[in-house]
Amino acid sequence: MERFREVRGTKDLRPGEIERWHYLEKIVRTVMDRYGYLEIRTPMFESTELFSRSIGSDTDIVQKEMYTFPDRKGRSLTLRPEGTASVARSYLQHNMGRGKAVTKLYYMGPMFRYERPQKGRFRQFHQFGTEAIGSPAAWYDTETISVFYEILDAAGLGPLTVRLGSVGDPGCRPAYTSLLKEYLRARSDELCGNCKERMEKNPLRVLDCKNRSCGGAIESAPSLLDHLCEPCTAHLGEVRSTLEKGGIPFELDRSLVRGLDYYSRTVFEIHHDELGAQSALGGGGRYDGLLEDLGGPPTPGVGFSAGMERIITVAESLEIEWDGGDEPMIYVAPVEETAAGDVFPLVRRLRRRWKTEGVREVRNLKTVLKRASRAGAGIVLLLGAGGALTVKRMDTGDETGVSVDHLEEEVEDLRKAIAARRSEERDS
Repeated sequence: MERFREVRGTKDLRPGEIERWHYLEKIVRTVMDRYGYLEIRTPMFESTELFSRSIGSDTDIVQKEMYTFPDRKGRSLTLRPEGTASVARSYLQHNMGRGKAVTKLYYMGPMFRYERPQKGRFRQFHQFGTEAIGSPAAWYDTETISVFYEILDAAGLGPLTVRLGSVGDPGCRPAYTSLLKEYLRARSDELCGNCKERMEKNPLRVLDCKNRSCGGAIESAPSLLDHLCEPCTAHLGEVRSTLEKGGIPFELDRSLVRGLDYYSRTVFEIHHDELGAQSALGGGGRYDGLLEDLGGPPTPGVGFSAGMERIITVAESLEIEWDGGDEPMIYVAPVEETAAGDVFPLVRRLRRRWKTEGVREVRNLKTVLKRASRAGAGIVLLLGAGGALTVKRMDTGDETGVSVDHLEEEVEDLRKAIAARRSEERDS
């Protein structure tokens, strides 16, 4: 009988690998807390119309990539392909902006798109991101860029550069769209089949094409940055000025667009400076018209999203050491048969504060240390006859006798010493 396997485009996260995810998640939560963002968890499926209306019915995501299905009552539902639309829906439904100038939220979880699986890209993938809803101020564009930059920097993913652009607003984008469409029609023979369709329905999507055959036409296309209205120009200028003062490196990208229709004004991506063509680690932008399109009052917003598989893959390719934190595990084992019955109560006591494993079987010291090493232990606690306790450091081999009454203090001192040594080794 053939064994079941992962569905194509999905991936099990197993022990030995999941620890890197935990490490990244911890960084995300720590930085979000510092910036005052609160976590929100939305359902993994929503009404299909939510995504078609927000993302754009002419986008590849809606036309080709969404997992859409009818429920038992014939209602069309879709597994969420991105996070912003769901957060916006929740914000409106639960009146989350009541009494607040700005509501700052973050999310982290699985998304679903029917794309061609490749390294770092799956059909079930994971994103984290933020949404700052309620203010049109450029301050929040810069804060959004900063929180993402801070996460990547804390994860060791430098050197980084922000690529900054603008897609204008309803006041200036229509005139540019007409100009771009005229330009693309004149060079339609250089465009791929998809872009010939996009050219008529939504010409800005052509600028986001990754097909090499379209490269020449896209590179020579007029830039929206040269056709921004005065308010959009001023908004972009304020974002640039604040980034400069904050010491966040950026460059102006004259052809930058994002793959979703709800963006307005600021758009950005953050790139690793040494990854070449595949250097993007995530991005986002402002979406001042989205909540109104979803039936709410005019409400500005800005946010970003980043693929966790992508970031973890990049960290591995750059050989960045993520050890999941400095938490040396404790391994408890008896060295005398009379002490075997004391293992469980001692393990339970230690587990109230620390990660601890224990075994009841008596083995020789060499076997105990080998098993402790395989388990990843930093500290081994050996139980002898008459309640004798010996604490052994795995990194130095030092042994110390300790009394039961002072066990927690001794273990805590050893844990701090081991963590300090690991930190010094990483920094050297």
